[in-house]
Amino acid sequence: MKLKSVIAMAAGVISAFMLSTTVFAATNELTGLDIDDSIANQRPVAIMVDNEKKALKHYGTGEADIVYEMMNSTANGRVTRLMCLYKDWANLQQTGSIRSTRTTNVILSDEYNAVLIHDGGPFYIKTYLAQPYATHISGGFTRVKNGKPTEFTEYVFGSELVKRFNKANISTSYVQAPERGTHFVFNAADTDLISDVVANNVDLASVFTHNSSKLVFNAATRTYDYYEYGSLHQDAEDDQVLSFKNVILQNVSFTQLDKNGYLTYNVIGTDKGYYITNGKAIPITWSKASETGMTHYYNAAGQEITVNKGKTYIGLVPSDSWDKMVIN
Repeated sequence: MKLKSVIAMAAGVISAFMLSTTVFAATNELTGLDIDDSIANQRPVAIMVDNEKKALKHYGTGEADIVYEMMNSTANGRVTRLMCLYKDWANLQQTGSIRSTRTTNVILSDEYNAVLIHDGGPFYIKTYLAQPYATHISGGFTRVKNGKPTEFTEYVFGSELVKRFNKANISTSYVQAPERGTHFVFNAADTDLISDVVANNVDLASVFTHNSSKLVFNAATRTYDYYEYGSLHQDAEDDQVLSFKNVILQNVSFTQLDKNGYLTYNVIGTDKGYYITNGKAIPITWSKASETGMTHYYNAAGQEITVNKGKTYIGLVPSDSWDKMVIN
């Protein structure tokens, strides 16, 4: 074969390789993992997902980068609701079902410069949604007939989020928090905790009594699989297990707002907690200085903790049931 032909063939192979290989130079500020450059400066969304048993199975929760679980009301056995944060949301398929938001979610979603996606909420949220930092889209999403009551039939797709952002003239550009570019400080490589506290099981059944929430360490994947209502949580679309590299638990007091059980977690302040990864746990202190400040997590030496790259579960544990939580 002539030299020119060899060179041309080699160039063609290299060109094809480059076209078929995505080079990730950007970092997802929610997970510390590599992402495509095209969404590097895209702000996240925080989607409110119903966690009542009738709402299951969920769609799309397995793709979330961060999932908050918190008591939605002091009524109904302290049923929880999930707030799922996504960096790459434009291509989401059916996600939800979606329900209303609470005051605490408005405050916390701002820490990530996320647009809060929900369907209404009690009138207590109005003051919070009126704040300059609050950006949200409420209601009017896709209804899917699934044989359930109407309140369990609303879902969101990434394509309609794109349209709703445009219609509401909401910026998709990510604005970094003044304290730091990423919400967490990430380890360069997967790191085990130096701790005597074994954390193969994180049992929140006596905390979130309605849902019986639990996280179980999966030694094969080195992540924590989420269980509720006595079953492993799997996505309705593809059976993907809801699983997390990191688990953060915050001891947080709350203020009940009325006899119906509506409440606000007192997330501004400081208290104790745990950081859990790779089958071990360490005690931490969490601190949030203001409504627009970021929540920071510190170890026993007062140093800000570093977390492993991957998805994170954050549970807001009511202070009056903190001692009922079981980690073993």
